[in-house]
This record gives sequence, C-alpha cells and structure tokens, in this order.
Amino acid sequence: MTESSAPQAQREVVHGWTRVSEHAYTRPLEGWKANVGVVVGKQRALLVDTGAGPEQAQRLLGLVRNLTDLPLVVVNTHAHFDHVYGNAFFADSEAGGAQEIWGHEAAAAWIREHGESQRTEVADLEPQFASAEGSHAQILAPTRTIGSAPQDLDLGGVTATLFHLGRGHTDGDLLVGVDNVVFAGDLVEQGADPAFEGSWPRDWVTALRKLSALRDLYPVVVPGHGEVVGMDVVDDMRATMGQAVRVATTAVQQAATDATKAVPILPYGPEQARALIRRLRATG
Repeated sequence: MTESSAPQAQREVVHGWTRVSEHAYTRPLEGWKANVGVVVGKQRALLVDTGAGPEQAQRLLGLVRNLTDLPLVVVNTHAHFDHVYGNAFFADSEAGGAQEIWGHEAAAAWIREHGESQRTEVADLEPQFASAEGSHAQILAPTRTIGSAPQDLDLGGVTATLFHLGRGHTDGDLLVGVDNVVFAGDLVEQGADPAFEGSWPRDWVTALRKLSALRDLYPVVVPGHGEVVGMDVVDDMRATMGQAVRVATTAVQQAATDATKAVPILPYGPEQARALIRRLRATG
C-alpha cells in the first residue's frame, strides 16, 4: 500500500495533530484548510506556516502548545495570505514569541511589495485584520531568508532542511524536509486543482520533477492543502500538469487573441484552466 493510499486512520493522532514521522506533525486549519506543520526538537520547535490572520494564529498557537512548550522558529512555505498572515502574531515576543521567521527571498519581497493586496481575501474569517485594525494587523514578511542554497535549522537533535526547487506555484516556494517527510506547501496540491494564479507553470513542472527525484529521501509529502500523500501523487500531478502545459502552449501559439477554446480539453476546471492559459501568456 502506498503512502497516498494508506488510510489516514493508520497514522497516530496526537492532540488533534496527525503524526507523520518521529518528530513531525500536521493538521489543517479552518477556512482554506491550509496544512500547517510542527517539528519538535530537543531545544526548539519549528512551525510550518502561520495561518490567515492573528485570530487564527492565536488559535494555532494554542494547538501547538498542546504538543510542545519549546521556543518556536517559523517557516513560511510561500507568500499567500492563508499561509503567512499570522506572522505578526507569532513574531510578537509576548504572543507567539517566534525566534525567527524564515522564507524564500522572493516570497519576502512579494509580501513587502504586494502583501496588502490580499487583505480582503480573509474578510469572512478575520474581519478586523481585513480592515487593518486590531492587534497584530501588520503584514510581516519573513525576517530570515534563503535563496537557491539550502538552509539547515538545528532544533536540538533534529535538523530541518529548508530548500527551494525553483519557481512553481509562486517564485518563492520553500520546502521543509525532516526525517522522511517533506512539507511542500502549495507546490503540491491534493484533492483540488493546482492554483495557477501568480504561478510559473513550465517551471512548476520542473520543480515537481525535482521533488520526485527526492523520493528515497522524502517518501512522505505534506501538501499545502489536502491529505498526506506519497510521491506517486507528485508523479501524477507532474504528468498531468506537463500535458496541460503542452496543450495550452499549443493553443496560445495558434490563437493570437483567444486560446480559451482549449479550456474544455484541459484536465482542470474552467477557472484554473483559464488561469493556466493566462499565466502561460504572462510568463512566456
């Protein structure tokens, strides 16, 4: 039985967190069901993503404290609102108390330049934050960044490796590898179409190919949304996206103004099929 087909009930659940390895746990948050992660070392713990706003972040901290009281270090997998809007709460020494917030340099730049553009996305879940009101309403970019070179974080007897496989879902996707698990952020989606808005589709296929090549090191994959999977799901996602990019590219080349005739034959719903075509035009 593969990792992706194994029933989730077979995994240990600890205080509502699904244990995916000796040191790593995951659970989805309310709202957009973004998967967050916790890696517990002997000296500190690592939190993967911070949620969609300060209220969600405060609830998340309570969930984390059910697992560990260790000092926290945070990693943002990419710049989208449902993964980073809790940063300011966790950076507050009297709230989350995170020692560092790590991210890719491109994600940090995007948050600084465009982070405000997503506030309205969280209006239903975080109305005060969406109005730039209340505590921790600042949109905070990562305070520590990496580029193309991997970064090892020593948590005390446990090492988490942060690494970038190139542009994909965004130009700042960051993955976290620990034990035999990789937290992939939205570079990998399970149970839904990939979100192509702001993506780099051709590079995304390449990034998924690079991730597949790490199957012996990280056979367990925690996607940005959906169930914990194995590398077979990454393989399927790459093959499907590769075929979609080829079909959509041909449509774009053959239609000077309107390539949407390809929408019905692409392997995604109409919204994401159109987004794929738009991004192929935009990224060349």
